[in-house]
Amino acid sequence: MEIKTPFTQETLSKLKAGDSVEITGIIYTARDAAHKRMVETCERGEKLPFNPEGQCIYYVGPTPPKPGEVIGSAGPTTSYRMDAYTPTMLDLGLMGMIGKGKRSPEVVEKMVEKGAVYFAAIGGAAALMKDKIKSAEIIAYEDLASEAVRKLWVEKFPVIVIIDSQGNNLYELGPKAYLESQQ
Repeated sequence: MEIKTPFTQETLSKLKAGDSVEITGIIYTARDAAHKRMVETCERGEKLPFNPEGQCIYYVGPTPPKPGEVIGSAGPTTSYRMDAYTPTMLDLGLMGMIGKGKRSPEVVEKMVEKGAVYFAAIGGAAALMKDKIKSAEIIAYEDLASEAVRKLWVEKFPVIVIIDSQGNNLYELGPKAYLESQQ
């Protein structure tokens, strides 16, 4: 299934944990240092580098591109490192997050409240991921180098729904289904 950004609750409500999805449109990159700055910016009442309403953040710190490339290797980073900042970002309208690994109960609770979705990108497939990124532009915090906030245009960017907007979690459902099939 292909979905386009910016996301709406209506679109995301149709997704279920375990669904394979291709995202087309603008997504933003940010890791923990950028998230910390964005939350501090909000706390000071200042404007963020982008409007998070309906947007998706990819937790990635890409390597520098080689000549002629849009972006370097762009595999996901571990998502729990953003968990301290994610509830604030969700309150600001963020609707999607892409990374790898588990999320805290507080983040899942806030996702359900806001109708947001957590996707996993394919770990170990950074070359595949970068080929789906058609443009990349640093829009904030250039001093953070690979962790700067980037605006990416992606086409059919492959992800899997890990936690859907109802809080169903593939990391819990998958092992349970496997164990039940073995009985």
